[in-house]
Amino acid sequence: MVFADLFFLYIFLPLCLISYFAVKNIKYRNAVLIIFSLLFYAWGEPAVVFLLILSTIVNWLLGLAIDKHRNDKLGKLAVAASLIYSLGMLMVFKYLGFITENLNLIPGVNIPVPNITLPIGISFYTFQIISYILDCYWDQVKVQKNYFRFLLFVSLFPQLIAGPIVRYSVIETEITNRKTTITDLSEGACRFMIGLAKKVILANNLWTIVEAFFTDDITGLSVLGTWYTVIVYALYVYFDFSGYSDMAIGLGRIFGFHFNENFIHPFICRNIAEFWQRWHVSLGSFFRDYLLYVPIGGKRRVYLNLFLVWFSTGLWHGASWNYIIWGLYFGVFILIEQLLGKKRMKAIPAVISHIYSKIVIIIGFGIFYFEDFHQLGDFFKNLVGANHNALSDTIAVTSMVNNCFLLAVAIAACFPISTLIGKLTEKTKATVAVAQMCKLVYCLGLLIICSLLLVDATSNPFLYFRF
Repeated sequence: MVFADLFFLYIFLPLCLISYFAVKNIKYRNAVLIIFSLLFYAWGEPAVVFLLILSTIVNWLLGLAIDKHRNDKLGKLAVAASLIYSLGMLMVFKYLGFITENLNLIPGVNIPVPNITLPIGISFYTFQIISYILDCYWDQVKVQKNYFRFLLFVSLFPQLIAGPIVRYSVIETEITNRKTTITDLSEGACRFMIGLAKKVILANNLWTIVEAFFTDDITGLSVLGTWYTVIVYALYVYFDFSGYSDMAIGLGRIFGFHFNENFIHPFICRNIAEFWQRWHVSLGSFFRDYLLYVPIGGKRRVYLNLFLVWFSTGLWHGASWNYIIWGLYFGVFILIEQLLGKKRMKAIPAVISHIYSKIVIIIGFGIFYFEDFHQLGDFFKNLVGANHNALSDTIAVTSMVNNCFLLAVAIAACFPISTLIGKLTEKTKATVAVAQMCKLVYCLGLLIICSLLLVDATSNPFLYFRF
């Protein structure tokens, strides 16, 4: 099930909200959320819910073992067992086919490639479990002794399918002690509808442009057409993923949970390091806190740690070499910026910094898109006209003209306009009230538009479901 779906919007979510607010006791509310979360996850693919439940049982028991044997070898063994189990499950379901295909490249090796269906959201909830286990071992959070509360943490449907990666420490107290105020309902609903609009109005329409130009053979695409399409693709990925994160954060707020931000206007960055401080924040912070200083590297081996983090960042996104190259590509620029130092980076004129960062980011999204190396090579050649492709073409120009309003809105939406409006209207209570009323009307209008667009929608998946 997806958020941008009429069944979810007008049947599943209303039933969930009615059932949730019909009871007052926090235990019953948690039970309602667990039931609806498992139904949400099992929708269309019931078998995967048993894998999720098994993972929660195993890691809940290992968490209890860690708490009981924190200062002896059994505690360390419990941590190791949890990591081996969680990462092992991720490797089998997500990477076993990829590993087998690469082993078969060795002369004389011919291993049957397994055809394993990737459970939706496994990368996200696996990382949530790992963060919980390590935080318990490091004594940063108290072990959750109630299994159903732990199950709620892992399975909570707003963030289960495509993040953000919510840490147990963020919602630890809210699992047993939370309330929803009128402000929570209003802000949460508006945040959800804005995220829905990002997905349905912007991302879905941007994707139709990408599909039209990035076909199986792009050698005939002009230089302008290639740059135009990859820019549109970068915008599509941003609005698709950040739209989901907005909806997840908004839904969490409605139920009394306060998730951390996952996207903080990444395209206004001046360098690549800043981009990754703003893009998919929950993933970046996960690798920073749990992988950056692993024992095999140590704090002194900075380059090895940097390689490990960005290799893992790429690999996490998919079982394909282009994702690994994509991660290492950004790692190289992070390294260059570190070697230059913060003072030298700040000394670069803002215009040059923005041009540099946007070119690097946009080319990076091209690497992200093309899994086939031949197509990826054609993409790089197309960027500079090395495929003997024209500088411009009528079809690309026509598309740019026809979609100028969509592109203008998408680019404007990359800036923190709502934050600026909020600052301008917070001077008096009257302006705040008027602004809130306008925001509510605006969001309801977005909901109506999205609903109308979804009536005729034939395909509406989120990109990050497969990661």
